[in-house]
Amino acid sequence: MIPMWLVSLMFCVNDAQGTTFFVKQGNVMNRKLTHNFTVPAASMYSINAVVMIATIVFYDRTVAPFFRRLKGDDRGISILQRNGIGMAFSTLVMLTAALVERKRLDTLANGSVVSVFWLAPQFALLGVADAFTLVGLQEFFYDQAPDSMRSLGSALYHSVVGVANFVSSLLLIIVDRVTSKDGHGGWIGSDLNVSRLDNFYWLLVVMSGLNLCIYVVVTRRYQYKNVERSTTVVN
Repeated sequence: MIPMWLVSLMFCVNDAQGTTFFVKQGNVMNRKLTHNFTVPAASMYSINAVVMIATIVFYDRTVAPFFRRLKGDDRGISILQRNGIGMAFSTLVMLTAALVERKRLDTLANGSVVSVFWLAPQFALLGVADAFTLVGLQEFFYDQAPDSMRSLGSALYHSVVGVANFVSSLLLIIVDRVTSKDGHGGWIGSDLNVSRLDNFYWLLVVMSGLNLCIYVVVTRRYQYKNVERSTTVVN
């Protein structure tokens, strides 16, 4: 359980960027939809929620039944496979975010401002990642926890999310100190227009890729706990 908890941290670190830097990016982009209406940057996160719900429905009604028939078991895709798919999408999220931020900075250098809707792809991909891994982590920590710790399954899930937020903050502090030299701002400053947030995203891409490789190694050695699923017969 502990190795799985540790390799899940990186996913949640990436996930934390959705409510922090993604929104901060939106605040320095063109948010005007009409002359009288400006899109709130935080409202872009609704794309994540909508896509996450749609992905869960699609998975439960299409993907899971297909793999159940293909593999001949009740689950179809294993919990660890589901988590791994989400982690791969999480890496793609940070890759997309890095490219969008680079586009924003290049456009700004040419005297223009890109639309806030350029953030839509990374929020959408984040929704797909959450649908696979956040749901998968909850299922894993509940199903695979020892019987004596079954009631702590939810706590294990919430703990990895909470600790990841602290890790994200610590990572920001380290990156800021390492990249700030001679009084000049580093990758992450108060003004994103003179920062290099794209480099920070690229760092997360590399870290996520390495973590995914470690995840594959850990999951190949993982032995599933047999979980008896009770059925109720109604006369």
